[in-house]
Amino acid sequence: MITSGLTKSRLERMHQVLWTHIERKDMPGLTALVSHHDDVHVETLATLAFDSSAPMKRDTIFRIASITKPITAVAAMILVEECKLRLDDSIEPWLPELANRRVLKSISSELDDTVPARRAITLRDLLTYRMGFGSVMAPRDTYPIQKLIREYRVGGDGPMLPSQAPGMDEWLQKLGSLPWLAQPGERWMYHVSGDVLGAVIARVSGQSLGAFMGARIFDPLGMKDTAFHVPPEKIDRLPAFYFFNRETKTLDFFDDPANSAWRSEPPSESGGGGLVSTIDDYFAFSRMMLNKGRHGREQILSRATVDLMTSDQLTPEQRAGSEVFFETHSSWGLGMAVDIRRNEIYQSPGRFGWTGGFGTTAYTDPAEQMIGILFTQRMMDSPEPPKVFTDFWTLAYEAME
Repeated sequence: MITSGLTKSRLERMHQVLWTHIERKDMPGLTALVSHHDDVHVETLATLAFDSSAPMKRDTIFRIASITKPITAVAAMILVEECKLRLDDSIEPWLPELANRRVLKSISSELDDTVPARRAITLRDLLTYRMGFGSVMAPRDTYPIQKLIREYRVGGDGPMLPSQAPGMDEWLQKLGSLPWLAQPGERWMYHVSGDVLGAVIARVSGQSLGAFMGARIFDPLGMKDTAFHVPPEKIDRLPAFYFFNRETKTLDFFDDPANSAWRSEPPSESGGGGLVSTIDDYFAFSRMMLNKGRHGREQILSRATVDLMTSDQLTPEQRAGSEVFFETHSSWGLGMAVDIRRNEIYQSPGRFGWTGGFGTTAYTDPAEQMIGILFTQRMMDSPEPPKVFTDFWTLAYEAME
């Protein structure tokens, strides 16, 4: 017998537990969605800001951060299906700024202590986050390379407002002036590959990343509120966004809607983390992936492409050093994480998705025909998931009949 719904009593438990995070003032509000087969449940709790009575709503627009990455990967695979890009071709014809790479002999090397890259970066390297450059998971200025990563604002060294980033061409020039941290294809490194992937899409398509995504993904899926900035007529739907100030032990503004960095188009559209979206928009994207590339009459990707994207693409050696992200239960497909073993109730082999540093998480579980999405307005304090995330996922899986 196939079960296909959500249990009302357990959804009530979800409501109560999520509400405790609001009562503790961990965050002013949140929006959550769980679907199992055709049964969809949405929670909209509390307010848009601590000092506001404006309620959280289903159409609240969140800064979704790194759950932008799967969308960017889909955009790239659309171009692969059209044979405008090929997975194992060099990206140098499109991004000459990143040709002829030098690689540090070790992460602690001085910037001129390098060897030549053994080969060019490929599109597959970008999708699997093995381009050879990414976040340095160490305290500030532990290694010489960190100073220039920060000064050049190339990303991967902590959260940044979109208005602080250089334009795409300048960003590529600065990134191309730095030595790589590892050989192309050698190991998984976080974040920067997503932004480089976005630059490839823009150059190959001849459009901005946002325009390409709009025409090929957002419009066909009805994702009317997903973009790289929030227009004036929608700004009242953008919540305040907070971070935990370790010095004062308080939640402070990271971005205030009154003068939000998302009010205007950014200098560069970040494929690694720049989008804003709503719970229903992201649900439409997730349903398309669950349905193997199809949404209603729209076929965004082929079944074979989605199967490739959502299968493990890393060896254990390529994951080494990234345990803070993957632990022992997860790996990486093309542009998103893929669970490979069950250590927790909610870790199901084949489940795919990702988490964003601005307090967002979204995963799809094909085996259970289940989607879960949680949007908050508090920056994550570390790569480890906050309690509200683990509570949400535990309760979501408990709620399935």
